Formats: sequence, structure tokens, C-alpha cells
Amino acid sequence: MEQFTALKRKALEKYFSRMNDQQRKAVFKIKGPLLILAGAGSGKTTVLVNRIANMIYFGNAYNTEQTYGTPSEQDIQFLKDYIDGKTNDASTLADIVAYDCIKPWSILAITFTNKAAGELKERLAGMLGEAGQGITAATFHSACARILRRECDKLGFSNSFTIYDSDDSQRTVKSILRELDISEKMFPPRTILSEISHAKDLLQEPDEYIASAAGDYRNLTIGKVYKHYQKKLKAANAMDFDDMICHTVKLFEQFPDVLDHYQNLYKYIMVDEYQDTNKAQFRLVSLLSQKFHNLCVVGDDDQSIYKFRGATIENILNFEEQFDCNADTDVIKLEQNYRSTQNILNCANQLISNNQGRKGKNLWTASGDGEKVTVYKASSERSEAKFVADTILEDINKGRKYNDHAILYRMNAQSNALEQTFIQSGIPYKIIGGLKFYDRKEIKDILAYLSVINNHFDFLRLRRIINEPKRGIGEATVNALEQITSDLGDSPIHIMQEADMLAPLVKRSKQLMPVGDMLSELTELSDTLPLAELLDKLLDMTGYKRHLEMQG
Repeated sequence: MEQFTALKRKALEKYFSRMNDQQRKAVFKIKGPLLILAGAGSGKTTVLVNRIANMIYFGNAYNTEQTYGTPSEQDIQFLKDYIDGKTNDASTLADIVAYDCIKPWSILAITFTNKAAGELKERLAGMLGEAGQGITAATFHSACARILRRECDKLGFSNSFTIYDSDDSQRTVKSILRELDISEKMFPPRTILSEISHAKDLLQEPDEYIASAAGDYRNLTIGKVYKHYQKKLKAANAMDFDDMICHTVKLFEQFPDVLDHYQNLYKYIMVDEYQDTNKAQFRLVSLLSQKFHNLCVVGDDDQSIYKFRGATIENILNFEEQFDCNADTDVIKLEQNYRSTQNILNCANQLISNNQGRKGKNLWTASGDGEKVTVYKASSERSEAKFVADTILEDINKGRKYNDHAILYRMNAQSNALEQTFIQSGIPYKIIGGLKFYDRKEIKDILAYLSVINNHFDFLRLRRIINEPKRGIGEATVNALEQITSDLGDSPIHIMQEADMLAPLVKRSKQLMPVGDMLSELTELSDTLPLAELLDKLLDMTGYKRHLEMQG
């Protein structure tokens, strides 16, 4: 058996031979808490993908001497041949050595962005094919949304709840400020929302926030708005992005049977960019992993940049203490860099060594020293832009191309001096970025229509599109409709359909009733029509298609 175990480990190391020693160590550690300190460019996504592949194909084979049955001489000979490169039959290798394999649906991989989640899914599909189907790779928010759509009734929401974006939240706060006669100049909505978001990052309810204000007028006022804001969200069957995580935590804390279900479902949890997690996200991960303790977090304490959003570096610095559960807690450092030359890394290492509160690591590369880093201190932004332009033109004279160059700046306002200088120097350029697809007015309008069809109590979205395209429904009429909706506890769609029977609305009943009937009909169609057909119907029935055509 000792021979088989030794051969098995060598064969698995051969299977993952493209990875360095530290990467392989992370791939083979699948049980218990694991912190992977992944330096910039150290192949963390590669590690995540291969770790999941190992979990599904081979399970805990590398770290155990146990097997299913007694290995035969034929099995041992196969392992020798595999190690010697005489065969690359991975399927047979898995048949021989696999032990305690993990089911794909037991794995939850959490990333910070949809792009990262998409890349992880794509790479998993490329490596695992059908074997990888069932793995949940999602952002914190999308993972929580999936849970809340099934369980939110326990918190008093229906599963058709609306998710407010930042514009929706701002409109809601503005309406609250008007209702409470609070000056927007003294209490800008963005500032209030930032405070509310910070409170939610800390899992602080409105009453707790007010209690902590300790007589501070500013914080007491924000707390009052916060309380009204949450009431309006609940009345509209809506949540904002921060609520997605807060409500999921509340769900798990208040309903142990629900928590137990998801702990049994997601027995293996991986979290990317762990250095950027806040208290709410930490609590969520802690609750989900506390039954089986199979938590793998990947992050870099040297890349923590979201403190202003509530991220707490302590989550990564204190990982061993926080998840010390009598399990074999490991910390693995990925220090080999595949992206940069050594001169760049030397500069980065020197700069980052001045940071306080860090685990400590030293990035290195096998890619050679490369060119030295040039530091230029300019007297002004114009001087800086001229230096950049001159450097590009020098490179062009040496035979390089314009598209060999990329310029990174901290904020969009800094592009102005560069653009003007490039125009004067005849340097062609392209700005990457601009208005996102979902930020375009027409997209927001159509999504608002769909939201109202899905959730008849979503007055915020109704307010956006009730007069879009123009239907002769003014602000005073909309306010009256909102008041009646609130007083009667009925949906605004139904109220509009009966506008001719309600004194405050009767003068505008000819405008309101067709809108109510149209939205009601679209709601019925949404139960039977595919989404593409429903969208075509919506564009026609609302007049929005004609409106867009007239705009050219």
C-alpha cells in the first residue's frame, strides 16, 4: 500500500505538473480552512480552477492512504507508466486513485465581479466540460439573490422583489427628504446613502444606528432617513444591493433550518479577493462554512483598496484565529509572478514593504530582470502629458506601434490634459470606457417597465415610466396616486384601473386607466410569452418603440 500511495501522489503531481510547488499544494488541500495569499500575477484563477478540478476528478486522493478496494498489480503498473509519460489517460487515472470526490453542486465559488465569475465559469467549462456543470460560481450579490428568491417570504418579501440600483435609491432618499422637510443641501442624498451603505456593511439596523448616534444631530437625521428608507423598500417589495447580503445573513441567523439546508448544499466554499470583504460578507461566509469548515479564501493583503467601501483587512490578517476550528488550517503563499519582470517586482516589493499590518511575502519571477522602471516627476499635468506624448513619439521613431502603449489614470478627469496634448502631437488615441449599457436611459426605462410588470408595488420604477413616453400624467397626479396607494395598501396598477371612481384622480382618469389596463395586460402576457416576445409586445403596447423611432 505504501508503494501505491507514493505512486499515486507522483501521478497526481504529474497531472498538475504545469503548476509550481505552492500552487499544487493549494490544489491538493481540499479539507478544512485554507488561506491562499496570492500575490499579483501569481496565477490565482489557475489555482482555483485546478483546485476545483482536483476536487471533482480525484477528491482527497493526494492526502489520504485510503482507497476503494485493494490496488492491483495492473493499477500499480498503470501509475508507473503514467509517471513515465507512457500514457496520459486521465480517466483511468481517476478510476484508480480517486477517493472521496466532491459533487459539483456542493461547491460554491464566490467572486467580487460578474466578469470574474464569468471567467471562472468559462475556464471551468473548458477544463471540466460536463463534469463541471452544477458548480455555483457567482458574486456575493448574485449568490444571495438566488437564495432570497427562494426564501425571502420568511422575511416578509415576495419572490418577485425588485432590486434597486443606485439611481433608484437616490430617488427614494430624495422623496423621503421632501416628506420629512430636510434640506438636500445640508444632507445630500449621496452622502446619506453612503452612510446607510456603511451601516449595512456593519450589519447595523436603523434603530441600532440611531442608538449609536448619541445625540449627534447629523447622525440622528441620517438614522431617521435610514429608517424611512427601509420602510419604503419593504412597502415596495424591494431591496438595494447591500440588503441582498444583510437580508441573507438575517435569514440564516433567524431561521436555523434554512441555514442548515444551505450548509448541507454548499459543503465546499471558495471566496476570491478576500481582502476586500466587509463585516456582512464575513458573517455570511462564516455562517455558511461553520458546519463543515471547508472554506478556502484567496486574497492579497497588499492589494486591499476598498476600505472606503467598508472592506476590513482584518478578515485576511486574522483568518487563522477566526477559523481555528480544530481543523488543519493552512496558509499558502503564491509568490511566483507570471506577469511582470523582476525589476518591476523589486520596485513593488520595496514600496509595499512600508505597509503596516500585512502578512508579508516577496514576489519573484523567472522571466528575467527586464527593463528598468523610469520614474518621472512632472511640475504640472500639462508637463506630465507632454512627457507621455514625447515618450510615445520616441518609441514610434524606434519602430514601435501606437497600440503598443497604454495609459492608466486614476480618474476620468485626468484624461483631459492627455487628450489635448495627443491632439496637438498628432497621436491617435482611444478612450476605453464610457456609459455602460445598463446605464443608458432607454435600457433603464425598459427594465423599469419589466420591474413594474413583475412587482406591481414597485412605485419607484412606475414613477419613472408612467409618463414615458409622454401621456399627460404630471407630478401632482403621480403624487396623488402614490398617496392613495399608500392609504389603501393596494397596488398602483389596480388604483389606476379604477381612477374614474377616485375623486383625487378622476380628472386624469382618461390618462391613468389605459396605463393601468396596459400594465395589467402585460402582466398576464408575462406568464405565457417568452421574454423576447414579451419585450416586443411591451415596446409596441407602451408606444416606446414608436417613441424611439421618432427620435431617429
